[in-house]
Amino acid sequence: MRSLFSFLLAMVWASAGLACDRPVCTVAPEDLQLARVVTFDNIPSSFGIGRKIDGILEQDGVRFGERFVGQSFSNEAGFDRVTGAARAPLTLLPGAPNETLGILRLMRTSVLQGHGPTQYPRADAVGEGAIAVAFDTDQSAIALDIRGGEMGYATLSFLRRDGSTIDTHRIGPLGEASYAFQRNPDTQDIAGLVLTNDDPEGIALDNLRFDQIQILGLLQ
Repeated sequence: MRSLFSFLLAMVWASAGLACDRPVCTVAPEDLQLARVVTFDNIPSSFGIGRKIDGILEQDGVRFGERFVGQSFSNEAGFDRVTGAARAPLTLLPGAPNETLGILRLMRTSVLQGHGPTQYPRADAVGEGAIAVAFDTDQSAIALDIRGGEMGYATLSFLRRDGSTIDTHRIGPLGEASYAFQRNPDTQDIAGLVLTNDDPEGIALDNLRFDQIQILGLLQ
């Protein structure tokens, strides 16, 4: 039954033009059925420079920090840089006080952003810090919205539970857009993400979607 499911799913991917030759494929957000979404609208926020969050941010099924244990951390031209392999098991780390996460109110929605090396409450720190994401259970696909963006670039790394890197995507030129990614082949081993950027105005994360609903039902 499993081999039949894998064959049929591969046929669906091929007919939709979703196949690619790398471990994580970029796909159209509307081609994924994802059961869970984190909007950040349940977290107190404010306009302007927003509200800082020191420590780990916990949401339903997922947690947010700055990087993972074992990774190196530095700054480059006012932006956070996260490099190197994470250690097993994948363990989330917060940033230093005033250099970790923030919640910013944009019109009718709240977004998550990282504070860069110049530190909160400086406006030029907003959106220039790293954001690390740790899922409670391993994922095969995710989607997210990038808010802000002035034609810079973002780097998104996909990590396994043992800390190894599955794939790394460079995204851009950036504007406000939705992005979606599917493991190739369909494997549930995405345990974490690391998002950094070099956009002149910084970026924020909104509407993180995960927990894929299998297209053909839950076949065992």
